[in-house]
Amino acid sequence: MLDYDSLCQRKMPSISAIVHPGKKGYHKAFFGEKEILIPVYSSLPEAVQKHPHADVLMNFASFRSAFHSTKEALEMHSLKTAIIVAEGVPERESKELIALAGKMGKTIIGPATVGGIAAGKFRMGNAGGLNENILKAKLYRAGSVGLVSKSGGMLNELFHIVSRATDGVYEGIAIGGDLFPGTTLLDHLLRFESLPEVKLIVALGELGGKQEYEIIAAKKAGKLTKPLVMYISGTCAEIFPWEVQFGHAGAKAGKEMERAAAKNTALQEAGIIVPESFAEFELTLGQTFKKMGMANEWIKEKPEFVQEPQIPVRRKATNFTTTISSDIGEEVLYCGVPITRILEEKYSLGDVLGLLWFKKKLPSSFSRFLEMSILLCADHGPAVSGAHNAIVAARAGKDTISSLCSGLLTIGPRFGGALDDACRHFKQGCDGDIAPEQFVEEMKRKEIPIPGIGHRVKSKRNPDKRVELLKEYAQKNLSSTKYLDYALAVEKITLQKAENLILNVDGCLAVVFLDALESCRNEPDGQDANDVKCFSEEEIKEIVEIGYLNGLFALARSIGIIGHVFDQKRLGEGLYRHASEDISYEQKRFYEEKKA
Repeated sequence: MLDYDSLCQRKMPSISAIVHPGKKGYHKAFFGEKEILIPVYSSLPEAVQKHPHADVLMNFASFRSAFHSTKEALEMHSLKTAIIVAEGVPERESKELIALAGKMGKTIIGPATVGGIAAGKFRMGNAGGLNENILKAKLYRAGSVGLVSKSGGMLNELFHIVSRATDGVYEGIAIGGDLFPGTTLLDHLLRFESLPEVKLIVALGELGGKQEYEIIAAKKAGKLTKPLVMYISGTCAEIFPWEVQFGHAGAKAGKEMERAAAKNTALQEAGIIVPESFAEFELTLGQTFKKMGMANEWIKEKPEFVQEPQIPVRRKATNFTTTISSDIGEEVLYCGVPITRILEEKYSLGDVLGLLWFKKKLPSSFSRFLEMSILLCADHGPAVSGAHNAIVAARAGKDTISSLCSGLLTIGPRFGGALDDACRHFKQGCDGDIAPEQFVEEMKRKEIPIPGIGHRVKSKRNPDKRVELLKEYAQKNLSSTKYLDYALAVEKITLQKAENLILNVDGCLAVVFLDALESCRNEPDGQDANDVKCFSEEEIKEIVEIGYLNGLFALARSIGIIGHVFDQKRLGEGLYRHASEDISYEQKRFYEEKKA
């Protein structure tokens, strides 16, 4: 489908998104010579919400799930057409979908269809076959013929026939061979009748069913006035003395009037142009097109492309993908924003974090929170493990980067790493409407210390000033503080057990971060009142799962760690050796116990 877009010289791909239940992310694919990323969503509602202008669903689901996914699509306002590829969809389910489509004013193509082609515009599914067939049938530019067929395989053959006998196809559709298709041959014939770009109509039916007699009735009623060339396949069934079932579910003539020969005769008698055999189809079609050209000046062969388009052959898959920055143009881009604009418009550090971490311009309240977090966590003295390790490495003569890495590698569950766990646990408790008392009891029962609660030095009587500043900022600047309120309610319970079981800076940062995300849902970015930058619930879950807070802590603490490294090098401190009297040597006791 993307290769067809390229042949048609589309500027933008026709595929907006992919829905793959249970998966999300991006699918990398070629669009011409370059690779693009197509977003993948785990649910149809999410995809529709993110891409409201996409109006066609190409449903590749199996017959087991095609019904439910198509029904869901028909009930969504922005989706107008559903194309069902699956074979074997139960007839009862097909009937229900057809009834729902009629009620909702939607269109179904299929089941059991290969799709269709709007020539020069876009391709639905596998219609047209391989790219070589697309090029031979000149489907990369629009002609004057509206084509509809029950069979997908025969649709591809008809594309060739039409391209040789006329100026080409304007649109070609395979409705599928089921007994109860979502749209009938007549539905598309009437649509072609109403399209001024379609001058000639071509249809291919088959034995079985009575759809063709509806076409005859429409022709007699004057609803079909454009030239119509039509043939019914399956005439070979006449040579068998028994009833023949062909490949399609509906291709079985149970009565005389359902036989191919009877239908062809009836069509011809109604004034529809019917070839004597399928072998004569191209000749009959060409003669009809020539007559139209002689009788009507508006029939003119569509101009060919100066040069036949080609699918690029020198395509090399890339090994890395980035969506946050680029340095291949005249200047560096941060999430599409030129670096000169960032400087001219005085983007803050929080704004740059928004572009490179969250891929969007953040509201000012969130940007200020990120900067405040960096300021508050930049350093916590030389005694904490990160600074201590960096100091030891620096005094051992290691360079700045090696010393910084030595300090950063101590970040984990007991140092800085509690931020992400606090974020996840408090979010789960608050979103799950778990009472604070129950939350504390469940964590105790699971033997999990509550991340973000407790301090070795600070207590209720000696509060952490950083926590007080964060609380004050959230209450003054954020539209939602539900996570902070929940954490403070948990703190009231833990303080009943010990005075040092307070909400510490890790826990406070975690819940205020959640509140900042929540507040972004309806807060404009401050530059354009109509430009609301919000996070969906799915995006918030992903941010929490990825571990943004540990990243924020590492970024902030790097400032202090580097400061300690520079400090030690300026002081000219020598190699550090820990004092022996500060180490408890117990090996003799362990040896004696082992010997005993």
